[in-house]
Amino acid sequence: MLLGSYPQAILHIDADAFFASVEQVVHPELKGKPIITGAERGMVIALSYEAKAFGVKRGMRVGEARKLCPGLISVPSDYETYGLFSKRMFEIVRRFTPQVEEYSIDEAFADLSGLRRLHHCSYPEMARQMKEAVEKELGLSVSVGLSLSKSLAKLASKFCKPSGLTCVPGRELEIFLVQNSIDKVWGFGKNSVALLHKQGIQTVLDFIKRPHGFAKKLFGKIGSELWHELSGTSVYAVDSMEKTSYQSISKFKTFSPSTTDPDYLFAHLLRNLERALSKMRRFHLATRRLVMILRSHDFVDDVLEITLSRYATAVLDLVGPVRDNFDQFFKEGKTYRASGVVLCDLKDDRKIQLNIFEDPVRMVKAQRLDSAVDALNRQFGRQAVHLADSLPVDKNRGGVRNIPSARRQNLLKGESKRRRLGLPVLQIKLGS
Repeated sequence: MLLGSYPQAILHIDADAFFASVEQVVHPELKGKPIITGAERGMVIALSYEAKAFGVKRGMRVGEARKLCPGLISVPSDYETYGLFSKRMFEIVRRFTPQVEEYSIDEAFADLSGLRRLHHCSYPEMARQMKEAVEKELGLSVSVGLSLSKSLAKLASKFCKPSGLTCVPGRELEIFLVQNSIDKVWGFGKNSVALLHKQGIQTVLDFIKRPHGFAKKLFGKIGSELWHELSGTSVYAVDSMEKTSYQSISKFKTFSPSTTDPDYLFAHLLRNLERALSKMRRFHLATRRLVMILRSHDFVDDVLEITLSRYATAVLDLVGPVRDNFDQFFKEGKTYRASGVVLCDLKDDRKIQLNIFEDPVRMVKAQRLDSAVDALNRQFGRQAVHLADSLPVDKNRGGVRNIPSARRQNLLKGESKRRRLGLPVLQIKLGS
């Protein structure tokens, strides 16, 4: 395999134990201690490396995690602050290149190709400077991978965590790939890995040594693309455009304590529905298919799908079908811990044609009502205005689910519970 050092230079940056690390930055007394976030849910949402050393894993109940790690510190999730740190991290990455793809809240891809002359340094040096800037300015540990494609860059960033910097030029590609098992490839799930193992493929190098036709026959288009990506030919471009279209939109909510109350569950479904529809309208979409989900205490999902007679955007168009079908999949006496809705079969709402049986006046009124509600919620906070049938969500709040984050408890002058300045606040506890 003869490849230039960096025919294309793609970087992947990944914050290490992001949520827990942010908590340790904002609360300096937590540094070096085993902590988890998710106290408000009673389960482990994220955890520090110190907690991982004791065998604590995501998804565990807090009580179960404490048995493994008696000194475990549990804090409520502070997504507002996590989002602010994420934004600042991406701003630092954009100092080096404008071509940045925000892949998730704590990771991004960046295309550095052609920027050596601008920065007067090599691609590995550029990656090192970016990593040091993030760690110095934010106090967060990040792992960085640099290589010839997005798949290789992501593989490289995972190779040496935490706080790793792995640069894989073309001439060292085979040496790197033989050290990575096939299950580490971004895009291969458990079933795909099991199939590859049956074909005698253990490492990533084993995979790319097979003919291209082998990968395409086994996995189709995705197999072909991954074979090229892992062989050093970039297929997936770094997409710096903000996402403006969706195949589906989902909203899910876990509550604590779990409940058997049908009114409370129905209210939660409506809240999820309102949030999903609000997001859908923001992108000028309409839905024709709705999926409702109730998750039991033992993590078993009851699911019901509703197909509408026409595309809809208004809350009032979907409340009726949700109410009429709720009893079909709610099981009396069963304990539920979460609910969710998924809006599918989405279409541009500006391209929808009415049939002769529609009531255009009613539709326009419903759309105007939603527009007014969206405007009020933007001004006064999410779901400041909501359906009356969702009131039990507010009335029945209790248990650990209602534990506020430190940022919500310590408001700055002029802030309210719904409206705050976009500033992370350092929470320092002074010794007695």
